[in-house]
Amino acid sequence: MTAKDSRTTVVVLGGGIGGQVAATELARGLGRTGRVILVERAAEFVFAPSLPWVMTGDRRPGAITRGYAKLARRGIEVRHCEVTGIDPENSRVETSEGPIAFDYLVVSLGAVPAPEGMPGMEEHAHHPYDLEHAERLRDALAGFGGGRVAVAIASLPYRCPAAPYETALLIDGYLRRRGLRDRSSVTMFTPEPLPMPVTGPYIGHRVAAELARHDIPFHPKVQLERVEEGRLVFGGGTVAEFDLAIVIPPHRPAAVVAASPLAGPNGWVPVDRATLRTRHANVYAIGDITAIPLENGMPLPKAGVFAHGEAVVVAANIARRVRGDLRERPFEGHGMCFLETGGGRAGLARGDFYASPVPKVSMYRPGRSWHLGKVAFEKYWLNRWI
Repeated sequence: MTAKDSRTTVVVLGGGIGGQVAATELARGLGRTGRVILVERAAEFVFAPSLPWVMTGDRRPGAITRGYAKLARRGIEVRHCEVTGIDPENSRVETSEGPIAFDYLVVSLGAVPAPEGMPGMEEHAHHPYDLEHAERLRDALAGFGGGRVAVAIASLPYRCPAAPYETALLIDGYLRRRGLRDRSSVTMFTPEPLPMPVTGPYIGHRVAAELARHDIPFHPKVQLERVEEGRLVFGGGTVAEFDLAIVIPPHRPAAVVAASPLAGPNGWVPVDRATLRTRHANVYAIGDITAIPLENGMPLPKAGVFAHGEAVVVAANIARRVRGDLRERPFEGHGMCFLETGGGRAGLARGDFYASPVPKVSMYRPGRSWHLGKVAFEKYWLNRWI
C-alpha cells in the first residue's frame, strides 16, 4: 500500500505572469512541506507586454517566448493539460488528464481575447493581443504602403489600460521610420471618456495630449458596433473608413471559470481585494480573472503588474496558513505601467490604485530612459521568472 502524501497540495491554474509567480513563491515558501502543481495548457509562455514590439518587428517571437522547464527545476509539477472543471466545494479541479485534489487553489486563468464577439473583426481587422495575431499585424504593416490606419477599442474591460494607446503611438513611429507618415493617418477611437480613465483625468488628458502631439486624432465615447470591409461602424450610424484597422478585441473570462461556482454575475471572480480570497476559504483568484472594484467605482485594471503583486501576497499568506500563522499580508493596490510612444521613447505611470477617494497615480514625461527601463524590465522578467 502506498503511503498517503502528507504534504500540503496547492494547485495553480494558469501559467501566465500571475501563475508563474504564485507557483514559484509557493514552492519557495512551502519547501518540502508543500506540493505545488501548475496546470497550463500551452507548451510555451509568451511575455505579453512585448507583443507590441512583435507588431512593429522590433522583437522576434522566439525572444519573448519560453518553455516551463525552469519552473519544473524549482520543484513545481507542471502539467500541460486543459482545465475542464472547478469544484471548490470538494476541493478538486477536473482536467483533460483527470482530477486533481487540492488543499489550496490559486486561479490565474486570465482574460481571454474574444475577437469573435465583435461582428466582422476577424475578417476585416487585426489586433496584437496574442502572438499569432501580433505576427499577422506585423506582416500587414510590412506590406502597408500608406493610408488610413484606425485603432479602435471594441468594448470594456480589456487587458492593459495603456496597450491600445501604445499601439497607436508605436504604429505612428513605425510609419515615420519607414517614411510613410506623410501619406498616412492614424486615428484612435474608444468608448472611454479619456485614455486610461481609471488613473483619473490628469493622466487621461496627458495621454490625449501625447496622441495630439503625434497628430493622432482622438475620438472618445464612441461605441464600435461592427467592422465591415474598409470601415468601422459605430453606434448612431457614425462611420470611419480605413485602409488598415487594428481593433482591441472584446475580452471574456475563461469559460471554465465563468461556468464555475467562483464566478460573479458577469463571469469574473469577485475576491477580497486585500487577500484575493474568494467566497471559499481555501480558494484564491489573482490577475485578470478577478473583479476588484476601486473607491471611484471603476475596476482594478487587468494588467500583469497587478497579477504579479497579487501572486506574491497570496503565496505568502498560504505558506503562513500552512505553518499555522493566521496573520495575513494585504495586497495594497500599487502598480505601474510603461507607455511606449515610438521613436525609442516611453512614459511611465505608477501609483496607488487603492487610494481613496480616487487612485493616486503619477505619470512621468516620455523619454528614452523609460524606454530603456521597459527593455530592462523585459529582460529581468524573462530571465528571473521563466
